[in-house]
Amino acid sequence: MGLGGCIILIAAGAILTFATDWHMQGVNLDLVGVILMAVGLIGVTTYTGIARRRRVVVPPASTVVEEERHHHHRDGYSDGYGV
Repeated sequence: MGLGGCIILIAAGAILTFATDWHMQGVNLDLVGVILMAVGLIGVTTYTGIARRRRVVVPPASTVVEEERHHHHRDGYSDGYGV
């Protein structure tokens, strides 16, 4: 479950706990809302902990490229055109 799913769980739990006044026989919706919010918070903390460990910044190793300098002797015929 990603970060978005955790936030949706928190929002659904808050709606069930604070914004509804439904009464169902055998189900305490306030408790269900609190449980959803708790699961959402646990998910957010777990996700951020994993993301923090995964986001270790390692500077890229720079490679040194040395150019070879070729000294060409141009006598007019070596390049195939002749002058």
